[in-house]
Amino acid sequence: METTLPALAIGRVDRPAGARPAPPPLWVALLLAVAAGLTMLAAFPPYGLWWLAPVSVALLAAAAHRRRLRGGAGAGMVAGLVFFVPLLAWTNIAAGWPPWALLSTAQAAYLALLGAASAWLSPLVDRWRVLWPPLLGVLWVAQEAFRDRGPFGGFPWGRLAFSQGDAPALRVAVLGGAPAVTFVVAAAGGALVALVWRRWTPSPAPRSTAQLVLPAVGFALAAALLLAGPAAIPAAKPGGTTAVVAIVQGNVPRLGLDFNAQRRAVLDNHVRVTEQLAADVAAGRRPRPDVVLWPENASDIDPLRNPDAAAAIDRSARAVGVPIVLGTVLSGDGDTATNSVLVWQPGAGVVDRTDKRRVQPFGEYLPWRPFFRLLSSYADRAGNFVPGSGAGAVDAAGVRLGVAICWEIAFDDLVADSVAAGAQVLAVPSNNATFGLTDMTFQQLAMSRVRAVEHDRAVLVVTTSGVSATIAPDGTVTAATSRFTPDVLVAATPLRTTTTLADRLRALPEWVLLATGLAGAGAAVGARRRGRAGEDERG
Repeated sequence: METTLPALAIGRVDRPAGARPAPPPLWVALLLAVAAGLTMLAAFPPYGLWWLAPVSVALLAAAAHRRRLRGGAGAGMVAGLVFFVPLLAWTNIAAGWPPWALLSTAQAAYLALLGAASAWLSPLVDRWRVLWPPLLGVLWVAQEAFRDRGPFGGFPWGRLAFSQGDAPALRVAVLGGAPAVTFVVAAAGGALVALVWRRWTPSPAPRSTAQLVLPAVGFALAAALLLAGPAAIPAAKPGGTTAVVAIVQGNVPRLGLDFNAQRRAVLDNHVRVTEQLAADVAAGRRPRPDVVLWPENASDIDPLRNPDAAAAIDRSARAVGVPIVLGTVLSGDGDTATNSVLVWQPGAGVVDRTDKRRVQPFGEYLPWRPFFRLLSSYADRAGNFVPGSGAGAVDAAGVRLGVAICWEIAFDDLVADSVAAGAQVLAVPSNNATFGLTDMTFQQLAMSRVRAVEHDRAVLVVTTSGVSATIAPDGTVTAATSRFTPDVLVAATPLRTTTTLADRLRALPEWVLLATGLAGAGAAVGARRRGRAGEDERG
C-alpha cells in the first residue's frame, strides 16, 4: 500500500489516464435538485431548520457537477422552482396566480444561472477539490447580488443569509453584512459536497488510507468551522443609553385586500389602542414611553389633507403625551402618492418625515401595466406610488430612528444608509395584513434579525396585524405579538451610535467576492481547454 502522501493532501484529485469524469445519472441529478429546493425551503421561516441551508447548497452542487451548461442550468431551475413557488405563495393573495408564477419563475432563473456556473467550474473542482467551498460561496453571493438588483430594482427574498436567524453564522453579518453570511453558509455547503462526493466511474487504481481519510477529515473540519466558528465573534456588550419605545399594533377589521376599503377603521383601531396605552400608563400598569410607533398604513387617510384624520392622530398623541411615529399615505402630484412615515408631535403636528425610497413593483406601482393587465385582473389594484425624499431616518423625542418601510428591510444599501444618517435604532413599519395568515411576516422578521446583528442596532418591527416584535442588537427576538390581534409592546430599547465593520465596508466584500468569481470563471476556461487537449491526445 502507498505510504507517501498524495496530492490530495492539498486538495488535488488524480484521475486515471483516459477516463473522462462522469456526472451523476440524470435521474439522480433530478432527485438531488428537488431535494435541494425542499431542504432550502425548510431552512427558512416558519420552519427554521437553518442547518439545512448548507445541505441544500451541497445537493444542488452535486446535481450540477460535471454536467453540460444546459444540464447545470436545468438542475438549478428545478431546485429554484421547488424553493420559490411555495416560498412566495403569499404573493398570490395580493396579485393572483399569474404574477406569482412569473415572479417565482424569474427568481428560479437565477438559480438556473448558478447551476450553469457550477457546471462550468467543474474542471477546477475536479482538479483541486479544496476549491469547492470558496467557489460555491462566491457563486451564491454573485447570484444573490444580481437578484437583489434586478429587474425592477431587485427582489432579495430567499437569500441564504435570511435563513440563519438562529444559526451561529448570523454573527458573520457584523463583519460583512448579509453577503458574508451567505458566503459562509454556501462555503459550508461546498465543504459538505466535497466531503461526500464519490466518483461515478470506477477507479482502476486502489486508494490509500491517507488518500481517503485525510481529505474527508479536512472537509468535515472545514464545514464544522464554517457553521459553528462564527459563534466566537464577540457581540457588543449591553448597556449604555436607552429609550422606552411603545409599539402599537392596532389590527385590521378583517383579513385580505378588502381592509384597504376600511381605512378609517384601521386608523381608529390604532387611536383606540394608543388611548388604552395612555390609560395604562396613567394607572401605572405600563411604563411611560418616550416615543410611540405606529405601523405602515396606520393612516391610509392623508392627515395633511384630511382634518378628521389629523385630529384623531393628534388626540392620540396628546393622550399619551409623546410623539407618534406613524406610517401614512400622502397624496402627490396627479394620481401619485408616497408611502411615508411622519413624526407627529402632540399639539404641533408633523415635525419630521421620511418617505419610502424603494417602492415595491407589482404592489405599490406596476411596471409595464398594459402587459401585466393581460395576465391578471389584480393588475389595476397596484398603486401609483413614487419614491419619496428623506434619508431613511427621523428624529423623535431625541431618538434618531432609522426607518425601513416594510420590504425595504430586505435591501442592504437602504438600511446601511439609515445607519449612516445617524440612526440609533432601526424601525420597520410594515403592513402585512394584505397577506393574511401566510409566512410573509415571519420571513420579514428573519430579515430584521440579520439587520440587527449587521448594524449592532435594536430593531423594532411594528405591523398593522402582526407579527410585531422587538429585536436586540444580537438578533434575539425579545418580545413578539400574535397575528391579527390588537396589542402593545413597551420596551427599554438600547440606543447605539457605534459602527460595525459591515457599516464601514458597505458593499465592498460583495464586490470583492464577485471579482473572485469572475477570476474563477476565467481559470475554468484554461482547465476546460487542458481537458479537451488531453482527450484529443488520448483519442
